[in-house]
Amino acid sequence: MGFFDRLSPKKPDQTPAAIPAESAPAPEKTAAAGGVLPKLTEARAKLKAKDLPAALVLYEEVLAGAADRSDVMVTISADLGTNGHVREIIELLAPRYDVEKHGAAAGINLLQAYLATRNPEAAQHLLDLLFSLQQPALESRLVGFSKAIAEIYVTEVESEHLAPMPEEEKKISLVSISKPIWFYGLEAGAPHLLPRKEGRVRRLAFAHLALPGLADGAARAARPEDDLGRLTRGFPLWLAETFASSNGYESMAAVGVMGTDHYAHFPTEWTSENIRQLNESVAGGLDYVVTGAVRNRNDDFELSVRIWEVKKFRELKAFTAKWTPSTVNEELAKFHELLRTYLEWSALPVGYGLAYTPPAAPAAYVQGLGSLLTDFLAEKGVLPAAQAPGAAVLLAAAQANPDDARAQLALVAAVFRGKARGVMPEPAVLDYAKAWLASDKAQAADAAALIMKLA
Repeated sequence: MGFFDRLSPKKPDQTPAAIPAESAPAPEKTAAAGGVLPKLTEARAKLKAKDLPAALVLYEEVLAGAADRSDVMVTISADLGTNGHVREIIELLAPRYDVEKHGAAAGINLLQAYLATRNPEAAQHLLDLLFSLQQPALESRLVGFSKAIAEIYVTEVESEHLAPMPEEEKKISLVSISKPIWFYGLEAGAPHLLPRKEGRVRRLAFAHLALPGLADGAARAARPEDDLGRLTRGFPLWLAETFASSNGYESMAAVGVMGTDHYAHFPTEWTSENIRQLNESVAGGLDYVVTGAVRNRNDDFELSVRIWEVKKFRELKAFTAKWTPSTVNEELAKFHELLRTYLEWSALPVGYGLAYTPPAAPAAYVQGLGSLLTDFLAEKGVLPAAQAPGAAVLLAAAQANPDDARAQLALVAAVFRGKARGVMPEPAVLDYAKAWLASDKAQAADAAALIMKLA
């Protein structure tokens, strides 16, 4: 049992074994004299009603007389974890947990809470206690947790030389982009290009990528634009628009900004607490969140991505991709296909928006999306106007993907928005946009009518 299935990236044959059912009895089997079950049931209802303080009062009452019972500890930790209250698991269980008395199930839940809050020292101590139980059925699962702890230690070591950030700089706001970023600016002229959905959809968010271990992370975030920064923002935009064009999904990208000064820098991967905060900021909540981090060592890049189920606040799957400048397009294309397959992406019917095809040069395309986002946020006053990058990156993305309508529309959208605020593009950019809109490819994408807006 546990409120996460897996917490560390692993191959399918490394999935930890499930804890035997008798180690995690259902709440219905925990009834005993003293009203334990009614109070646990009432506390669960309070959690569902988002009344955490009332639930904690009930849990304290239960634990005052039943803290020795492993089934009570398991039920409380599971209910808190399922509802995203990870720190409260630590506050309630840690002072009371005894590995010999309570066994493995409650310990696993507490261990995962330590991992979710990135407390490797406490997690390592508890893991040693769980290994001491010498339960063969737990062995492979505990090995998986050992790897997760090691990964946190590596991240901490890489980041320990970062200068502390002033308190005011720690306040990060999230900007939610709920439509393909290239559609902003084209709404009036081409509303038919926006993907449309019918029926029930799953709500999916893609998070701003973290950059662990950067000595100049804060300075990099403050710079108007660079390739690595654009990657951290363009990548979630790419995936969000991919799943906007899929049956059964409603998608968005979440990007961090620091006040109205510059983009945020995430020095560590998002935790379950970050995911909970994002979920609570979205009306109706989310079903899944995809987080990730990218590392660059001498132009050897590694991208790690985690898929989280929000309802149970558990990690479903982790993927990793590696590339160099010479292999980036090939590896990003493979990764894109892998993620689409895992999440069961399927194309929208004809006539439900612009038909989707993956870009031939995804590296350039992602850079273009990141650049277009900066232009958009600068236009809206979310970022300083000085951070607006111009159209050079978008032009390069369009030229690298000549058959991709989205890459062309991203450039066109930037031109339209610039024209609306009195900023005319370079002649080469304007000529390229006009030439594409007059082409058969624009006609095939049902976008040729936009050329009238450039007259």
